[in-house]
Amino acid sequence: NPAYDQVCAGGTGHVEAVQVVFDPEKVSYKRLLHIFWRHVDPTDAGGQFVDRGSQYRTAIFYHNDEQRRLAERSKEELDKSQRFEKPIVTEIAKFTKFYRAEDYHQDYYRNHSIRYKYYRYASGRDQFLKKVWGNSGGAEQKPAVDEKYSKLSDEALRKKLTPMQYKVTQRDGTEPPFNNEYWNNKKEGIYVDIVSGEPLFSSLDKYNSGTGWPSFFKPLEPENIVENEDRSLFMVRTEVRSRHGESHLGHVFPDGPPPTGLRYCINSAALRFIPREELEKEGYGDYLHLFSGKK
Repeated sequence: NPAYDQVCAGGTGHVEAVQVVFDPEKVSYKRLLHIFWRHVDPTDAGGQFVDRGSQYRTAIFYHNDEQRRLAERSKEELDKSQRFEKPIVTEIAKFTKFYRAEDYHQDYYRNHSIRYKYYRYASGRDQFLKKVWGNSGGAEQKPAVDEKYSKLSDEALRKKLTPMQYKVTQRDGTEPPFNNEYWNNKKEGIYVDIVSGEPLFSSLDKYNSGTGWPSFFKPLEPENIVENEDRSLFMVRTEVRSRHGESHLGHVFPDGPPPTGLRYCINSAALRFIPREELEKEGYGDYLHLFSGKK
């Protein structure tokens, strides 16, 4: 149980960290990751700004496999975004034990506000974050879509989803062909993620592929679709997941009809269908114009 001064001096092997206790029903782990990346320089392995030494390096300590998966994926997506000129070096490690700092260091920004504000400005941290993120950095900022569409905790998902829905979306499963809810659905409306509710596909882009699964030649909202290479089952395929719900949806193949030539082969268990007549009531009124010609 090292003292705070000992950790700051370096040599103990510990990292200065903050332990976050949160209610996943109110704020998702994915949201916490979103905030974290916008408060640090994840490309600096030797410390943070004016604080130098391995004790100040960035790190994420996960408590379970789901947190590890989400942390690794968010790190990979940030790296691929090329937001930073250098690679992301933030360590993602299994949580072991948290040592609470002495009382004099708790709420330091509040108890020593003048000293803290001077230190923060002189460190160059705010200037760096503004340069990288512009006005989109910080806890106050958040993509509007994240406010509406997010993933529940694993415990909440087990209560909300059927066994098949959980198997498909959370364990990358596949439902039986011709024995699922929407493979032959011909009603007008949109299909949203069963987990997050984010819009994914439209009945206007649905067609009968003969495979026994709902098939679409394009997504309704491409930004809500994430594609990953899938090398399971001794073949290479392109997996399709929802961006905000992190749900496994199915796969996309290059054997679809015009105009895209694509076939999004999707599990019904990953979807919820919103009929045209219920779009307004369900909060998807912006899509009514697709079917009526009027917004």
